[in-house]
Amino acid sequence: MTQATRQDEATLREKAARHLVRYGPPFQPAIVERAQGSFMETTDGRRLLDFASGQMSAILGHSHPEVTEAIRAQAGELVHLYSQLLSRPVIDLAEALARIAPGALERVLLLSTGGESNEAALRMAKTATGGHEVLALSRSWHGVTQGAAAATYNSSRHGHGPAVPGSFVLPAPTPYRPRFMKGEDYDWEGELDYGFELYDRQSTGSPAALILESILSSGGVIVPPPGYLAAAARRARERGMLVIVDEAQTGLGRTGRMFDFTHDDGFMPDFVTLSKTLGAGLPLSAVVTTAALEERCHARGFHFYTTHASDPLPAAVGLKVVEIILRDRLAERALAAGARLRAGFEAMMQRHEQVGDVRGRGLLMGVELVEDRHSRRPAPELARRVMARCLELGLSTSVVRGGWGVFRLAPPITISDAEIDLGLSIFDQALAESLR
Repeated sequence: MTQATRQDEATLREKAARHLVRYGPPFQPAIVERAQGSFMETTDGRRLLDFASGQMSAILGHSHPEVTEAIRAQAGELVHLYSQLLSRPVIDLAEALARIAPGALERVLLLSTGGESNEAALRMAKTATGGHEVLALSRSWHGVTQGAAAATYNSSRHGHGPAVPGSFVLPAPTPYRPRFMKGEDYDWEGELDYGFELYDRQSTGSPAALILESILSSGGVIVPPPGYLAAAARRARERGMLVIVDEAQTGLGRTGRMFDFTHDDGFMPDFVTLSKTLGAGLPLSAVVTTAALEERCHARGFHFYTTHASDPLPAAVGLKVVEIILRDRLAERALAAGARLRAGFEAMMQRHEQVGDVRGRGLLMGVELVEDRHSRRPAPELARRVMARCLELGLSTSVVRGGWGVFRLAPPITISDAEIDLGLSIFDQALAESLR
């Protein structure tokens, strides 16, 4: 690094410290200048392999040439409209999502962020049912707007005032550390029954929605047992609730299917929300529901009016993202690349006692570090050291909050085998050095 580069870096950091509001954990010691494909480049000229796809959003890698061209072309034609005015990209993206969505999911609301789409879905469920009570899993993350935040339990809820009335929590499934057992087996159905019984005892008789993630990503990349989603939905519907699935991080091919919830046979939600992967890095989200529910909500005066609802520029990008994923069969690529990534980490388990569990689907993978594999005691401090060393060695990773020591690995689904192998090598080195 030259003297001029060091001075520039120091100046940027000083400006950041003086002017930026801190909104979570400390900023990482890297300032990114540009990014292309699976790599980012910092202001000091280092290349970082991105195993987090930005914020789990750059599903096609950074600055994908076709996405970049779609932005350029649309920006020269039409960027933003009054929310009651429609445009061709908005109508075409709604049709594309309806075409790929399973079952009767065919009505689409286009918004900006994942929290916003979950907020809208919750409001639609309340409008359709006339109720207001919402159930969510105890390791959930659905956003920071009022209703979505009230259904988010894997985040600090302190210091922000009361949650929305009618917010209830179900115990999240924990296959790696099961709390309900039937003999030698995890009794997740008994756990579900217990959670719903607690809800029944607290409910004032105004059920509206169960909201859940098909994989609890921010909660530790927890994959519910097969049949879990269908069983939870069945219990919710018996109580008059509608079912929302948040596919912010799992949707559009990352886990091997366009919609991850279809891995759970026989399960069909009433609403699906998409966000991060839909915009491939741009702020774009969607609520997808049935015609019957949309008609009911409209008749009852559903209102969710935002400045950037149905904006044409992000819609054009989303349309291009869906086209590329389908055309290039990237969901299948995610399965193959995920198998390679998993095999690498499972081989690492044989060398390091501290790799306690490797889980996930496709290219959404959780690697949990523990003190030792017998006790399964979480090792969050070790995870932080490994993450810091990875960054020094050229690999950007993500450790989920909550004190479990779980790495959430979500590379772009366009990643090459050589890039996967490079990431595995760096992680292995960082772990080995952090254990000395």
